[in-house]
Amino acid sequence: MAAKHLNKIFLSASIPSIERDKKFYDTADIIAIRDSVRALATVIIPKAHLVWGGHPSITPLIRNVMERMNSNLKQHVTLYQTLFLEDIFPPDNFDFENIILTDSQPDNLDESLSIMRLDMIKNNEFKVGIFIGGMEGIFKEYELFKSAHPGALILPLASTGGAAKLLYENSPDNYNKRLLNDYAYMALFKDLLAEYIN
Repeated sequence: MAAKHLNKIFLSASIPSIERDKKFYDTADIIAIRDSVRALATVIIPKAHLVWGGHPSITPLIRNVMERMNSNLKQHVTLYQTLFLEDIFPPDNFDFENIILTDSQPDNLDESLSIMRLDMIKNNEFKVGIFIGGMEGIFKEYELFKSAHPGALILPLASTGGAAKLLYENSPDNYNKRLLNDYAYMALFKDLLAEYIN
């Protein structure tokens, strides 16, 4: 199946940093974040197209999953990065064929990230948005995603803590209760994404 016919699934994720806002780090379950990202990549990549912004805490996890898969699946992933960070790209970035580098604003990381998020979220037709762990950027990507893809399935994985937990708790939407306390991520994603990955 050619990549252009695959359902696109958006991932917004990071492992919260202890140096940043405590409300994200204090609830973050780092093992759950890592396990869920690995499970998600394992479930999605063979049958759909995974798109994410290249947070350095997440990209190596996806690369590790890809290494165990057949090389003909490289068209099933797209990594976005802002050129603002070009000098400090992690080596894992160069293991992916589909990297989209977005324009940057000199001396302005926030604006450069905003350009990347806009390109990434508005220039793809997503069927699903998944939010795992994370910090402030998760909120920005969530709002952009909801606006650009109002009919898409949204899954804030509250069990991973961080911003995803706050999204789940503070949203007026009635999200699946399994997102709160189901740590069997492989089975969870196979169930909740069945119609998008078969």
